[in-house]
Amino acid sequence: MRVATWNVNSVKQRVPRLLPWLDERQPDVVCLQETKLVDDAFLALLGDELAQRGYEVALSGEVQWNGVAILSKVGLEDVVTGIDGAPGFPHQEARAVAATCGGVRVHSLYVPNGREPDSEHYHYKLAWLAKLAEVVAAGPADALVCGDMNIAPADADVFDPAAYVGQTHVTEPERAALTSLLALGLHDVVRDRWPDKRIFSYWDYRAGMFHQDLGMRIDLVLASTPVAGRVKAAWIDRLARKGTGPSDHAPVMVDLDEAPDGDIGPVVPPPSAKPSKRPRKLPQAKDS
Repeated sequence: MRVATWNVNSVKQRVPRLLPWLDERQPDVVCLQETKLVDDAFLALLGDELAQRGYEVALSGEVQWNGVAILSKVGLEDVVTGIDGAPGFPHQEARAVAATCGGVRVHSLYVPNGREPDSEHYHYKLAWLAKLAEVVAAGPADALVCGDMNIAPADADVFDPAAYVGQTHVTEPERAALTSLLALGLHDVVRDRWPDKRIFSYWDYRAGMFHQDLGMRIDLVLASTPVAGRVKAAWIDRLARKGTGPSDHAPVMVDLDEAPDGDIGPVVPPPSAKPSKRPRKLPQAKDS
């Protein structure tokens, strides 16, 4: 079973990329984030195309913002939208959908960004993650927690730790929340498989960040121990970030039981540019 997670940053904008990618990579289960469409609009746009490709669809969407989906060729049972007991900001946002696919409980998540450390958005993010941990802890033994976690697990998961000082995604409370999830028996399968490699899944559109390979790894697949034991390949499909009209994220790919393309990770294809050794600021960082 091939599982993928991809923040498409507007499924409407990404249709010319998404459908050919599905045909090329043939994932059995796809978790999408930032669909930015209500459910009826998503189905009107893609329902027929996905059905022709053998996908059932579970959705949680809203107008203009957020939105998550699960596409599955291997069954779609017990669909649940949202995180039970999670806070809203101010309302419940479309950030989570779960379903059982091929005997595995799959969560597609778009974790709140947090915006600035110690802001209301930041505390909302931490509270949301705490409720997510409760849901995962109560779930079945076979599970995959997939999505844009908006947390870089370690300094190795950003191009330059110094550039992120004072920014979200790397603070100790955020990383502690992620560690609490992992402590439930989950495994960061890409990092576990490639412990010493430079691996990113997100590159800002601005300042040539992608072409210089100045990115972050914030899109994760976390697998429970039984599922992690089935992993035969885990990699970033960087090719989907190249070319015309891409998302600013690349898909994360995990093959269970067999690897149709072999153990080809960690990043396919590898970046063509050598990492810059010059000190860098983030494009959004203010001058001090």
